[in-house]
Amino acid sequence: MLNAQGNTQQASLCLADIERNPRALTIALGIGQICSWGSLYYSFPLLAEAMMAELMWSKTDVYGAATLGLVLAGFLVYPVGVAIDKGYGRVLMGGASLMATVLLALWSQVQSLSGFYLLIAGIGAIQAATLYEPAFAVMARRVGPAKARAGITAITLWGGFASTVFIPLVQLLLNHWGWRDALLVLALINGVVCTVAYFGFIVSKNDAVNFSTVDSSNTATTDKQEVRAALHNPVFWLLMLALMAYTGTFTAFTFHMYPLLLENGLSSTDVVLAIAAIGPAQVAGRILISVFGANLSMRRIGSFMVAILPLVFIVMALRPSTVWVVITTCIIYGACNGILTIVRGLVVPEMLSQRAYGAINGLLIFPSTLARALAPAAVAWLWASTMSYNIVVWAIVAGATGFAVCFWLAAWTSLAASKH
Repeated sequence: MLNAQGNTQQASLCLADIERNPRALTIALGIGQICSWGSLYYSFPLLAEAMMAELMWSKTDVYGAATLGLVLAGFLVYPVGVAIDKGYGRVLMGGASLMATVLLALWSQVQSLSGFYLLIAGIGAIQAATLYEPAFAVMARRVGPAKARAGITAITLWGGFASTVFIPLVQLLLNHWGWRDALLVLALINGVVCTVAYFGFIVSKNDAVNFSTVDSSNTATTDKQEVRAALHNPVFWLLMLALMAYTGTFTAFTFHMYPLLLENGLSSTDVVLAIAAIGPAQVAGRILISVFGANLSMRRIGSFMVAILPLVFIVMALRPSTVWVVITTCIIYGACNGILTIVRGLVVPEMLSQRAYGAINGLLIFPSTLARALAPAAVAWLWASTMSYNIVVWAIVAGATGFAVCFWLAAWTSLAASKH
């Protein structure tokens, strides 16, 4: 009897140690991010092409649904960030994954365009509580924003495998079972993996700032003051413009790179191979930064990486038809994007404020989520107006250039302010 009690106490202690361990949280969030990004985001273009072929829906109809969902996500980013600052990350991320399970399963049975729009609207809204931003906010709350660099970098290392794992997986499911069964598999992954990862390892009582042991009204007042100060900082607005341009560029390319590369004359196998190379490149870029750039500021790293992105899309605009040129370009794009994801997650504590991370970051990226919402439909409209992706790629080049200019201005302004 005593032995049984001892074993129970030991098991409880082990579980408590796991819950308190930031490394365990990092791994859980990382695995969850692979599955959340893969099932809710990267799978959409492949599923959309299969749906259009079967249901005879137009590209603008299908991507219009994605726009609606991402608009809803945009309006939810700020309240989600505030809620995570208050310790509700577990409920939000775990509950959203459960809802994703239900909505993906219902999507597999959809027959009407109106039903499809309702489901994709819900899935888009869920992204506000499951993708990088809430995960970053949860980590910042666990260890404190000033110490979150290692955790956020590690989460992005895991998340970088999302496209590598899920694009080939979804393509395999489409080839053998069709898009409806593929959605059921994605629903199962959300229900088992993401729900366990988020409900099981996000424990607010173990956070560096435990709101159950401090004056919550005083904390709320301080956070509001930090938010107001950020809104009066020109760096905030320059970063907002930069991230809006970046997100629109990234989303436009991500949602359309599959048909875009097919239009260049590549086979579906070559396209999947090129896209699948992006994930490992993202991870490689993040590893390089974590190893060789640990002592470099996000300001300096970001200023260098934003110069590369327009060059990548200029190569794409030249419409290379050789698969190895496309793969090489995708690898460079992946590495650049992987590093910029870390930069995006850390500009708030480095360049704006080390308090109210979730709230300030939510406000900062709100226009970005709207850009992410509008980009797929805008690109679909551009394509429909010319029946070609040529104008689309040059529009992406312009967006990447605008991103670089705005980030450079934000970096220069914040550096000048830090010297006074």
